[in-house]
Amino acid sequence: MSLETNQNEEEKLFEHFNFEVPPGQSLVRIDRYLTDKIENLTRNRIQNVAKAGGVLVNDKIVKSNYKVKPNDVIKIVLPYAPYENLLVPENIPLDIVYEDDDVVVVNKPAGMVVHPGHGNYSGTLLNGLIYHFENLPKNADNRPGLVHRIDKDTTGLLVVGKNEHALMYLGKQFADKTSKRKYIALVWGDFDEDEGTIEGNLGRNPKNRLQMMVFPEGDFGKEAVTHYKVLERFGYVTLLELQLETGRTHQIRAHMKHIGHTLFNDARYGGDKILKGTTFTKYKQFVENTFKVLPRQALHAKTLGFEHPVTHEFMEFDSEIPNDMQQAIERWRKYAIHKKA
Repeated sequence: MSLETNQNEEEKLFEHFNFEVPPGQSLVRIDRYLTDKIENLTRNRIQNVAKAGGVLVNDKIVKSNYKVKPNDVIKIVLPYAPYENLLVPENIPLDIVYEDDDVVVVNKPAGMVVHPGHGNYSGTLLNGLIYHFENLPKNADNRPGLVHRIDKDTTGLLVVGKNEHALMYLGKQFADKTSKRKYIALVWGDFDEDEGTIEGNLGRNPKNRLQMMVFPEGDFGKEAVTHYKVLERFGYVTLLELQLETGRTHQIRAHMKHIGHTLFNDARYGGDKILKGTTFTKYKQFVENTFKVLPRQALHAKTLGFEHPVTHEFMEFDSEIPNDMQQAIERWRKYAIHKKA
């Protein structure tokens, strides 16, 4: 059955997702493929959509056990418009670090979601962007201006393309790994070495769909590479600088958990518990008070560099570590000095 025929039977179907399968893709069930591809969409939900005729490959309806092949064009159609297409401009104050005719660099605060999605349909960075900037071009996911994103409770720098050329030019740099992204993180545990590299494919955790996990054999997920360098040691926690080669969902958070150094107070990955330290009540109270000071994962996108889409000048921006994270670092710094005394 074609998409057109299906639309005649239904009053109206809206395209929510559209993917072209890359040439090197191995044969895999479409429900598994889409679960890995689409954030916050469970395998069970995809199976239900497929039963209702909402999953199409090359404009033909397929079942959830269909095996995707290289160069397949996959569409998901549903009987309601995607929330991304119903974006409402909102007068949200933005911390704009830099702006010209082609690009905007924004410093995102903690608690702000980058784009609408399940459970977050307003108050996002994107709602603010379309209020402050008219006619932003849409990326491949139909999201105006967005070149990349960071998690809701991660703070720091994002670049936005203000026109089609800028969006494509910047997007290619991120895909080709020529952009520069450095993060600061506070993680549980001490390190034997001063620097290192974490390599391991990332995909959705089959036991917890809200988490990503490492598949070391490389048989599933997408390639991900994170470089880290120790900035300061506090005994039970360590301050790191991290540089991304790839930009996968939850990359730093999942990679650090994989090597046994979960981000401090990262609730989704178990970092909101005492993972290193003593059993003393005073220590427990110290950690719990520090969690209150920093009620989110200790991760900040500090440095962002890219080649300007028009001038071709390499531009680099730096942002201050936010106050809540700075306070947590200072508390650990004092604790480490006191412990040595």
